[in-house]
Amino acid sequence: MAIVSSKVQTTRHRIKAILTEKDYQIVFSDTPGIIEPRYKLHEKMMDAVKGALEDADVALLIVDVNENWEEAGAIFEALHLKVPAIVVINKIDRSGEERIKEAITFFKSKNYCREVITISATSGINIKKFLKPILALLPEGEPFYPGDDITDLPTKFFVGELIREKIYELLSDELPYHTAVLVREFKEKTTLVKIVADIIVHRETQKGILIGDKGSMIKKIGTEARTEIEKFLQRKIFLELFVKVKPKWRENELQLREYGY
Repeated sequence: MAIVSSKVQTTRHRIKAILTEKDYQIVFSDTPGIIEPRYKLHEKMMDAVKGALEDADVALLIVDVNENWEEAGAIFEALHLKVPAIVVINKIDRSGEERIKEAITFFKSKNYCREVITISATSGINIKKFLKPILALLPEGEPFYPGDDITDLPTKFFVGELIREKIYELLSDELPYHTAVLVREFKEKTTLVKIVADIIVHRETQKGILIGDKGSMIKKIGTEARTEIEKFLQRKIFLELFVKVKPKWRENELQLREYGY
């Protein structure tokens, strides 16, 4: 449900994914990474983290097996969690057995850690075993959502995110962090879905980079985003993108609300 890239701070919202089976319903909340806020946008992102922690029954603390465990552990400690936590050690397909064992030992020794799971999200290692320790810690209760819901967010949100994902993939340095996407039009027609979206930037120079030489970059973003959106919607789409300059939008409360933050 959430977009991914190699860049930090790709996730800006709290995104709920709802898994409903015969005997249980789990609502997963993916949140932004924890950062020291520098803009109002960052403050909104950290509010999303706080909200997720406040109403969670179980915390999943995800760490790359090849990361610095001491740094990750310090962040986890600073959360002062009031719910049981499972440390999820990811990317075990990219590490040796000895390092994986050391990581398990390290996190099991921490007070915040109730359980350790080792997985590889991309290759699927241990994914089938992933739910069992989570279910063991969840309280019984009535489902929060109807059985056919997979998220509480509208389709337009995910369309905007898929466009933003391509900006993160195709543009380097700091530019992706200065952009937002606003879906202005989403019309379902007989043969296709018409989507019109604005890509928001801070400065005119950034607008020029996004558009590219003779429109080459904006065309590439549109082409790749359209492919992903069609997969997501399972329908043909017509996608029109515009680039607009809104100086200091990351500090503007009204604009942040307009862009969904």
